[in-house]
Amino acid sequence: MRTAHRVETVRAAEAALMARLPEGALMARAAAGLAAACCSLLGRGRVYGARVVLLVGGGDNGGDALYAGARLARRGAGVTAVLLGARAHEGGLAALRAAGGRVADDPFAPLATADLVLDGITGIGGRGGLRPDAVPVARAARGSDAVVVAVDLPSGVDADTGEVAGEALRADVTVTFGTYKPGLLVDPARGYAGALRLVDIGLGDELPGVPDLEALQHRDVARLLPVPGAGTDKYRRGVLGIVAGSARYPGAAVLTVTAALRGGAGAVRYVGPAADAVIAAHPETLVHAGPPDRAGRVQAWVVGPGLGDGPGAAEVLASDVPVLVDADGLRDLDPALVRARSAPTLLTPHEGEAAALLGVAREEVEAGRLAAVRELAARFGATVLLKGSTTLVRGPEGGPVRVNPTGTGWLATAGSGDVLSGLAGSLLAAGLRPLDAASAAAYLHGLAARRASRDRAPVTAGEVAATLPDAWRDVTAGE
Repeated sequence: MRTAHRVETVRAAEAALMARLPEGALMARAAAGLAAACCSLLGRGRVYGARVVLLVGGGDNGGDALYAGARLARRGAGVTAVLLGARAHEGGLAALRAAGGRVADDPFAPLATADLVLDGITGIGGRGGLRPDAVPVARAARGSDAVVVAVDLPSGVDADTGEVAGEALRADVTVTFGTYKPGLLVDPARGYAGALRLVDIGLGDELPGVPDLEALQHRDVARLLPVPGAGTDKYRRGVLGIVAGSARYPGAAVLTVTAALRGGAGAVRYVGPAADAVIAAHPETLVHAGPPDRAGRVQAWVVGPGLGDGPGAAEVLASDVPVLVDADGLRDLDPALVRARSAPTLLTPHEGEAAALLGVAREEVEAGRLAAVRELAARFGATVLLKGSTTLVRGPEGGPVRVNPTGTGWLATAGSGDVLSGLAGSLLAAGLRPLDAASAAAYLHGLAARRASRDRAPVTAGEVAATLPDAWRDVTAGE
């Protein structure tokens, strides 16, 4: 599992560790790891004679770049520093010069022939985008043929929120120290980070046990997925009720049911006007004319996909089992109704729906996804899965926000959300708590889309649903 901590936490951990180490030891560790990463990126035997440019700001981030540059210079690289801060880190600059590095008079000339550029302009304390004087240099670095490596964090992005409030330097690789920072895992900042490499500088014992963000990996998801035993029957595996579809959107019902069945539900009870289409696709589905409370016993409900202008989620929310509310079920949803429930609720809005629930512009949600998912979870007293370029999951009790690492642009297709709802609903019915059901579903959903589009071909939501068992097998293969 990848974990991320906010700047305040990292600063406190660094201070506690530095109090026990010789002066400069922590920066030396960071520089050593950074230099080693640069060597691997340049390739075996290519460090000697390589042209490396350091973009150096005035803080410790610039010091890390300078000390790493000194190490590369001692290995035969031609290292040039472009000083962009009011003053450079004195020790780092002295080390670079002692190793044979130099400081550029013209900031643009060395970038034209650089093999690798180290972005040490601003660190984790930076706010509000690059300063105007750094923008032309950053653009020249990005426009060069060099590999751009961010030192700890791409300059211009917000480490805590993932927001990009101005111009930022997009990296090919980010080498971060001690722990991941939230902005490295959450869009829009994640899109500037490139590939991530974590350098262990010894912060582990100083960091709190509960991170601010966490990103599940195969092994974490495999532990969550239900596995039927020898004595399991369809009811113990979980019966999911689905209220979805309409005369205008019958396909939403079919996709939601398909994903629920391929996601492991023991049985699905469908209530809605698309019964004929559902039965044609899945004759094993149990259909009922409604209302939902007369459809039979279920362990969880999904309500909302493709309902159109039909009834909302209120009737289903009156039940005493977990309920997932998606799409049209979120329309005009009353926070008091959700908070009054005795059973848990999972809301799965996309950014536009989240904006409507919060009463803000969609652009505000897109720019501040972490703030939005936290606010929704608190306001509704529910677990919230915020769909988008990085899917986020937050429980009503607080704790770490979960970030899904498997998302892909191929999921931007009609019906994709219906598939996610059916899959998450099946896991709710199997007994997973909403936070785990949402996290595992998002992970499998993204993995299935990646698998289905392995040859970089467009995929439909139906193909993603059909690939869910393969994604499940991929996750559990090592268990």
